Amino acid sequence: MSDDSFHALDPRDVDQKRLKKERQKARELRQTPWWKEKLKAGVCHYCHKNFSASELTMDHIVPLARGGVSAKNNLVPACKSCNAGKKLKTPVEEILDALSKKE
Repeated sequence: MSDDSFHALDPRDVDQKRLKKERQKARELRQTPWWKEKLKAGVCHYCHKNFSASELTMDHIVPLARGGVSAKNNLVPACKSCNAGKKLKTPVEEILDALSKKE
């Protein structure tokens, strides 16, 4: 099974109304001092490298499409490369992928 097919979701399976609400909450959180401090620190949650604030994106650890929410405990700064590479994976899937690559 390919990596892309495993994480593919049918758009009909995602509650679009909930998705829209969560995305709005994320936009509001981007304006808070809490998020601005995260960006100011300049560290990607995944690769731990330093970046300028403009090079970091807001990532949902548990993706919205997989049931995640826009709350402080589910949002982290991520570099664009890590965010794009993570796709719709959950933290457990990331760990399992890393372990399978070591074998």
